Amino acid sequence: MKHQTIHIAGAGLAGALLAILLVQKGHTVRIYEKRPDPRKAGIEGGRSINLALAYRGLYALQQAGLDDAVMPQVVMMRGRMVHDVSGDTHFLRYGKDDSEVIWSVHRGRLNTALIEAAEKQGVSVHFNARIGDIDLHNNTLRIDYLDHSETETFERLIGADGAGSAVRRVLVQKGLLQEHLDALGHNYRELEIAPDSQGDFKLDGNSLHIWPRGGYMCIALPNTEKTFTVTLFLPAKGNPGFDQIRDPSSARAFFAEVFPDALDKIADFDYDWQHNPESALATLTLDTWHHGDRIVLIGDAAHAMVPFHGQGMNCAFEDCLALVDAIENAENWNAAISAYEAARRENAAAIQTMALENYVEMRDKVDDSRFLLERALERELAGRHPDRFIPRYSMVSFQRVPYAVALRRGRIQRGILAGLCEGISDIAQVDYALASEMIHRELEPLHA
Repeated sequence: MKHQTIHIAGAGLAGALLAILLVQKGHTVRIYEKRPDPRKAGIEGGRSINLALAYRGLYALQQAGLDDAVMPQVVMMRGRMVHDVSGDTHFLRYGKDDSEVIWSVHRGRLNTALIEAAEKQGVSVHFNARIGDIDLHNNTLRIDYLDHSETETFERLIGADGAGSAVRRVLVQKGLLQEHLDALGHNYRELEIAPDSQGDFKLDGNSLHIWPRGGYMCIALPNTEKTFTVTLFLPAKGNPGFDQIRDPSSARAFFAEVFPDALDKIADFDYDWQHNPESALATLTLDTWHHGDRIVLIGDAAHAMVPFHGQGMNCAFEDCLALVDAIENAENWNAAISAYEAARRENAAAIQTMALENYVEMRDKVDDSRFLLERALERELAGRHPDRFIPRYSMVSFQRVPYAVALRRGRIQRGILAGLCEGISDIAQVDYALASEMIHRELEPLHA
């Protein structure tokens, strides 16, 4: 297709990366971002949830030539460090070795790096510029700035403006698409662990730390400056629930009871609790991701998910690759948008499902003996049958296996594990001949 001027709503992670990819293909790109420029106004805190960069997200950055700019900002996480109620810890590695890890990255700093890269490559980025309305008859946008509004004609508009997408809101209000928001009923609030007196991490710096408490949990992800971003996930209402913990003193008492080894490392607990907002979590689904051949949604604007598989950003980055590939290879925009949506809808639904399942695993199962037995057997079977039995987490985080394939194969594998672990307490008791028979019968070789 011929090169066009493409408007993007949102200069977040997906919007900035998509702009770079499109400019590299010869298109002219303008981004409109409702927030102020983070390089001037500072990075908003308290709402981020540190991001987990997995292989599929890194691959997208590599395609844009940005991995060298991003990797100095990340911290390797080898696995989960589980903190039990007695204060003891045990480590659950994500993959087989350090070739299979994920990376913790600060959302704000990554976003700034992508905005910088976009501008250097010729993207025009407008800040404090909110999409106010879309005139679909005349193909115009009303852009609301701080002190005035302007009208812009657009050829193509891509909504990359997150879970609270203004583009999606306008289309919903005009009856052009239908949305369903499934609230989790659990909210989150962020705190911070500062470096120790020597300027080093207070906890193991290459782990994602989890305090699972059955029905709720606390996690901590490392940052390059030797801090940890701590996130409490708790029911919005209940006992315990955020509605029962309304001030720093009651929050401190709650932490002293259930997360004492985390509390003693959070230096500014009262300040963080008071100044960082409580935020909601939900899963978003739409009947369609586009309107005609003029407007299309990507990332959280199309399929926001809960953060418990660390795949929101990675999934959005794959959306960017899929959309650009479709634009490059289709005969027209109708065909491109159809190809993009066909490629991504089933996969987005699959990772939304897996993210919800992972919350239950993280908060309820990581210190459960049956779960640990099945995970030990999972690693053993992966070693014995590397072309067929690949842990679901590995397919999602260390490979680019489509999410829908990972979900489908993962369910088969969990059934195999459950059957083999029934009535045993050690993997030495497993019937490996039966295991091999089941695997070869139920799982085809996987070529990632």
